[in-house]
Amino acid sequence: MNTPILKYVNIRSYEIGLYFRNREFKGLLARGRHWLFDPWSKVRVEVVSMREPWLVHEKLDVIVKSGALQDRAVVLDLKDYERALVWIEGRFSHILPPGLYAYWTTLRAVKVEVIDARKVRFVHTDLRVIMRSTAVDRVLEIGTVEPHHVGVLFVDGDFVETLPPGRYAFWKNLATVKFVQEDMREAMFDVAGQDIMTADKVTLRMNAVVTYRVVDARQAVSVADDVRQALYREVQLALRAVVGARELDSFLTDKDAVANELAEIVRPRAKSLGLELISVGIRDIILPGEMKDLMNKVTEAKKAAEANLIVRREETAAMRSQVNTAKLLQDNPTLMRLRELEVLEKIAATSKLNVLLGEKGLADRVVNLL
Repeated sequence: MNTPILKYVNIRSYEIGLYFRNREFKGLLARGRHWLFDPWSKVRVEVVSMREPWLVHEKLDVIVKSGALQDRAVVLDLKDYERALVWIEGRFSHILPPGLYAYWTTLRAVKVEVIDARKVRFVHTDLRVIMRSTAVDRVLEIGTVEPHHVGVLFVDGDFVETLPPGRYAFWKNLATVKFVQEDMREAMFDVAGQDIMTADKVTLRMNAVVTYRVVDARQAVSVADDVRQALYREVQLALRAVVGARELDSFLTDKDAVANELAEIVRPRAKSLGLELISVGIRDIILPGEMKDLMNKVTEAKKAAEANLIVRREETAAMRSQVNTAKLLQDNPTLMRLRELEVLEKIAATSKLNVLLGEKGLADRVVNLL
């Protein structure tokens, strides 16, 4: 029962009292019943629960400096470059930014790990658990390097390292972090719709295809703003130079040589961009309408001449064979008679054969022939 000059405070086993007199912190009140002399109402006791281990108070700095929390709480005074990881009862709870903190250790096991955040990239054995915690995005920036990619890390404009596929965390508000991913798989692009004039003043429309891959991710990110666009321009210029130095017939008869020369020109530049040029190919060649008609006529004339030549060769060969056969039959009468018998046999097999005997001695000659 309170009296005008006494103040009664009951503190339970899981609580503690913060004792103030004249707004000055005087100490802690442990479990039990307390009667405090307060004739002028200058005593104030704030009862806080230690079941919630984090002590939050507007005068925390005064309470810490008094030494009253010693052996009762973990006190943290984090500098600008420090962060703290907090585990409660063996489970990760949260990350603390710079500031002053106190955690009661009487009722619950509290573990605190102070981290130097000046390294910017945060590495920890329990990183996966930490990244899944609530409000982690307030202090950490999470980045993911996808499969078949490489991450290139820059801090304040300086290259730091390349990262394999995985998830990574970086401290916020300490430095400017740039995290760039590069796909390391083979890729291709088309150099399409290129109007190029050959050495004999024929304008062609061409399409080429380029296959490449990134071999040095750091160089690919550092040398050019867009290495793929840079490679495209190099192929485009080289294609004009190579085709422009050839006449149409030379180009059409040896497109592979053009592709090889094109690759030799572009490959050193691709290497300087951090790329490996795998292949360059000429995919389509489109001639102007009038040139296409002319080429068709030339091709048609060539094919007609070739066909005529083949016919003449076959006729000559047939005549030569007939002459050789005639000479052979003339020199060998028996072979001639066998030939006649073959003819008669074919006639008899396919139709009716009538033999008319008129002249004297003809029958004898037919019999002799048979």
